[in-house]
Amino acid sequence: MLDIAFAGPTLPPSGALVVLVAEGAAPAGLWQQADEATGGAIARALAAAEFKGGKGKTCMILAPGAGLSRVLAVGLGKAAELTPLRLEEAGGHAAAALGREAEAAIAADALTPEQAARVALGAALRAYRFDRYRTKEKPEDKPRLARLRVLGDAAEAAAAAFAPLQAVAEGVFLSRDLVSEPPNVLTPAEMAERCRGLAALGVDVRVLGPDALQGLGFGALLGVAQGSVNEPRMVVMRWDGAGGAGKPVAFVGKGVTFDTGGISIKPAGGMEDMKWDMAGAGTVIGLMAALAGRKARVDAVGLVGLVENMPSGSAQRPGDVVRSYSGQTIEVINTDAEGRLVLADVLWYCQQTFDPAFMVDLATLTGAIIIALGHEHAGMFANNDELAARLEAAGRASGEKLWRMPLADAYDEQIKSAIADMKNVGGRPGGSITAAQFLQRFVNGKPWAHLDIAGMAWSSKDAARTPKGATAFGVRLLDRLVAEHYETPAGD
Repeated sequence: MLDIAFAGPTLPPSGALVVLVAEGAAPAGLWQQADEATGGAIARALAAAEFKGGKGKTCMILAPGAGLSRVLAVGLGKAAELTPLRLEEAGGHAAAALGREAEAAIAADALTPEQAARVALGAALRAYRFDRYRTKEKPEDKPRLARLRVLGDAAEAAAAAFAPLQAVAEGVFLSRDLVSEPPNVLTPAEMAERCRGLAALGVDVRVLGPDALQGLGFGALLGVAQGSVNEPRMVVMRWDGAGGAGKPVAFVGKGVTFDTGGISIKPAGGMEDMKWDMAGAGTVIGLMAALAGRKARVDAVGLVGLVENMPSGSAQRPGDVVRSYSGQTIEVINTDAEGRLVLADVLWYCQQTFDPAFMVDLATLTGAIIIALGHEHAGMFANNDELAARLEAAGRASGEKLWRMPLADAYDEQIKSAIADMKNVGGRPGGSITAAQFLQRFVNGKPWAHLDIAGMAWSSKDAARTPKGATAFGVRLLDRLVAEHYETPAGD
């Protein structure tokens, strides 16, 4: 993680300096001092570039003088519209533009401590890089930014405001790491072992292997796993930050560490992307790390079903019927609709074992949701309006946007089976909706939301706070949901 420190409002003697500029703002504080120290070079350069401080706009000034290697102006847009999300994006733009510098400073003396912390968070999120397997990269191709100082009048208060945000960022990085790992490394067993690392944060971690799952009767999950030599796992993570006396909030993740489609095998083109079919589980693991890392005053459980979906002589066949943990039977029409089978058993186990206040599941479940929403929103399905509204608001505030999709009994007609309680697919029309209708049969009336993140788990291009690759979509959204609505007030 980028080394971030907070210091007083003193101009750095060297390196790069970032000035944050709102539309129409006049130079003041460190920005004005830097301009004066460089003989007005900053003002002249901004005027020549017609830089007005527009949201997301940047202007780089090389070797302006006063020992500075460069000055980067980052636009904040209209001051009246400044939000934590916009400040994070400004920090992200700064980190991206200054990747060639070893050290940089951000002039944040015009911001509150909380605002300065948000800028630092954005920089940290954007500076992430997964380079575990790069062995021959040229030094000049590597980003060098290692240390960032945030300069302002209340450095201690800003550092205190940043501490819980840093814990959330570390949860995001854990999720991104997991999703980025190659599938020959991150098998179900290995992913379960990574979960055990959360014990260092105070999370109680329990791993159930194939024998335990067989004994419980997890027929739907085990049916998906039976074609692979890599045996399945279910991991239960519990954080009792509010004492463990009440009903916990619950998060469930689909963890298909590689998805070939099974016997209903996928086309070869792009199949390598199916290493991130475990992104829902990756989000749940990162969220549990974030909650524990910032000592959230909430009782929370995270459950992930971990399998590999492979074709082999022992693989599940189209036409098979499996008995789920709930006792309901499922006719498997398409073995590439496997994620809902995994979630069916884990959701039922969750509500039966923990009687949670609500359940939210996350899954890269359907290509249909990408057709519907592209890569701008995740699809949300919910049986509870209050939970849906809170999730939607948290998504807007965190920048991880959700769009509510319908649930209706009429769609159940598409998953009727002639020989079992249901089929696992309902055809192309409304494919993401029928998948959600299928899952709803396993929540047993509990308040529940299903987030189909298939279009959001991986980004093909850089964004302000997220470099190209794994996004960890949902970690910050769900952390905000918990923080705003489900934590015990301090002192209680």
